[in-house]
Amino acid sequence: MKRRGFTLIELLVVIAIIAVLVAILLPAVQQAREAARANQCRNNLKQLGIALHNYHETMGGFPMSKNSNVSLSGQARILPHMDQTAVYNRIDFNVVSTHANNKFAYDLTIQMFRCPSDTDGLPAAAGGRNNYYTNTGTTVMNGLPGTTVGSTNYGLPMPDGVMYQDSFIRIADIIDGTTNTALMSERMLGDGSNTVSTPESDTFQPGTYPNTPDEARDQCHAVNVADMSKQGKSNGGAPWLSPDHTTTYYYHILTPNDRSCMYPPSRIATTANSRHTGGVNLLLCDGSVRFAGNSVDLSIWRALGTRNGKERIGEF
Repeated sequence: MKRRGFTLIELLVVIAIIAVLVAILLPAVQQAREAARANQCRNNLKQLGIALHNYHETMGGFPMSKNSNVSLSGQARILPHMDQTAVYNRIDFNVVSTHANNKFAYDLTIQMFRCPSDTDGLPAAAGGRNNYYTNTGTTVMNGLPGTTVGSTNYGLPMPDGVMYQDSFIRIADIIDGTTNTALMSERMLGDGSNTVSTPESDTFQPGTYPNTPDEARDQCHAVNVADMSKQGKSNGGAPWLSPDHTTTYYYHILTPNDRSCMYPPSRIATTANSRHTGGVNLLLCDGSVRFAGNSVDLSIWRALGTRNGKERIGEF
């Protein structure tokens, strides 16, 4: 019996059908993978929330984001509550993060600090990566207000977040309620180069000196991000051992995935952002994780950033 093969037209039709199926299925596969990564990111934040609460139970309050003297990050202080006691024991808290005594921890990336949805273009020497930042609040200070007339940040209010310089905030101090106050959120890694403008991850330097959150927001929006002279820092997210607005803590001055800016000396507007579609994951002080969209009302976002503002918070 003569066996009949495929004609060229039939073969082309089969190939076209396969191509259409691939085109339909590939986005679904990619969406499923991102959903799994986003779920892992939420789980990381939940685990960090447990670690912060265990620290609070042990020490009586949440850790500071940094201190005035030898300064290491709040992330470093919770390591024993993350099953990372071995790493914690290798940190010398009496010297700075760049000291040779801290090289092991400086270089180490801990997976619980990494969102799997993020990419990594930083040089290896930048240090251990971090995507989870603690909430400083809505003030524009990178630190505390000066105590003498003419000193940096003199006259500005104290930080109103949960973890900031020299802080020791107890749950009892969070008078807005733990369900209404942010503890941590996300921030993507930088591009590692001040010769490239990456608006979603760079920290820009407008050359201004804002006194209020609104001034900081407006001046940040006004900066020309294509002007390379306005580049501030591009090394965001490393190392987690070193406390800084580019590495471990953020502000509720601009809404999620908006720009970030710095205004030296010592004024900052670092914004939560992520590679998740439409917003960021937000760890609240009660240990729950919510998704905050880019379109969240600014007043609600700022209210979430304060522990004692007595604001009324609606849905977000």
